[in-house]
Amino acid sequence: MRRAFLFGMMALGFALCAAPALAQPAPPETQSYQSVVDELLAADRDFSAASAKVELADGIGAMLDGDAAMPVPGGFARGKDAVVAALKANPANAGARATWAPVRGGISADRSHGFTLGFMTVSADGKPDRKAKYLSYWIRRPEGWRVAVYKRQGRPDGDVSLELMPASLPEATLQRATDSSKLEAYRASLDKAERAFSDLAQTIGLGPAFVQNGRPDATNAGSGPGFTVGNARIGADIGGGEGPGLTWAPDGGVIVAATGDLGITWGLIRPKTAPKPGEPTALPYTTIWRRAGPDQPWRYVAE
Repeated sequence: MRRAFLFGMMALGFALCAAPALAQPAPPETQSYQSVVDELLAADRDFSAASAKVELADGIGAMLDGDAAMPVPGGFARGKDAVVAALKANPANAGARATWAPVRGGISADRSHGFTLGFMTVSADGKPDRKAKYLSYWIRRPEGWRVAVYKRQGRPDGDVSLELMPASLPEATLQRATDSSKLEAYRASLDKAERAFSDLAQTIGLGPAFVQNGRPDATNAGSGPGFTVGNARIGADIGGGEGPGLTWAPDGGVIVAATGDLGITWGLIRPKTAPKPGEPTALPYTTIWRRAGPDQPWRYVAE
């Protein structure tokens, strides 16, 4: 994630896929947005309950979409099989089990894309529990909600609240794109917004750019035990007005819901100067975005 450079963390997170939004089944338009979020949160909890009975890689793998991907050091593992293999290749995951609890959810206006975020506990016999934070981007499939994006990062000790945050709901009733050219236009607009974000940071600094490009209800994983909430607090945590030594772009890809109001970008963060020996030359990031409608600006809502 973008903040991995800022906080000096290696990417423990997991990222995305590029599934065609036009193919997604839409739930009834009479179903309220809040009830869809509740359904998504319930699906997340059900996968956690099932995960408690199996090893970590299998528990996480059960909820992944076939095209899911995750960031790994220096790039991305792509496809469910590759993601599971990467999880199993990590010695820290051997014999471990993972459970988690979502504390926020959000959906798109077509009720077919969504996200959850929350806290995870990784347990293994004879070892102390490990704590983490996670962020998942979901797509509704015929068989139910499946994760197209999954990332996590370790978190330090400290109290966190498991109380649900307000849901991130659509701000307007929108029509689904009925042709691929309109969906491609939605994707292109989000691609442009991410690149403009990086360009702005070169001019006014990382912190101010994060304030300007974020929503008041945005969440950021940050470096503390919990999530940082609000674009102003996120910008303050990230830094002042000095020019950053980082650039990024969604060169991994972009997914956007067919209503053009929720999407996710992923790619690599690169330092502008050569890294020191032993430091990574690039780290993967993912960012979830929301806008009120296709004629409104994109703003990040979860990272």
